[in-house]
Amino acid sequence: MVVSRRVARFNKVATNRVLGQFTPFLPGFGTVVHNGRRSGRVYHTPVNIFRASDGYVIALPYGPESDWVRNVLAADGCEVVTRGRTVKLTKPRLVHEAKCAELPTPVRQILELAGVADFLHLEPAQPSR
Repeated sequence: MVVSRRVARFNKVATNRVLGQFTPFLPGFGTVVHNGRRSGRVYHTPVNIFRASDGYVIALPYGPESDWVRNVLAADGCEVVTRGRTVKLTKPRLVHEAKCAELPTPVRQILELAGVADFLHLEPAQPSR
């Protein structure tokens, strides 16, 4: 059971505007900075993000059809501000897993209860030489 689109719209208008001020600094949270596919406008989207063995994992409680996910996939990456640092990420790939083993156990259990099984994996961009 993915969180409903109605809740997603409410969060986009209300919750994200308040929470978005804190997500760049809170553990387990971050802000994805991405460009709109058609508008080119810069967007800031609060997310649950966690370190993984090969980069980062973002939980997708609204599913992979969210605009920001499609923007990141189309651009082949994004920037994420997490714990006060900006990280350029690339090679996004959608993963559908009932259990994402790379997430901390309490987070994994909460996401399982909520029926979240979609995740976005990203790798840090290699520094240019």
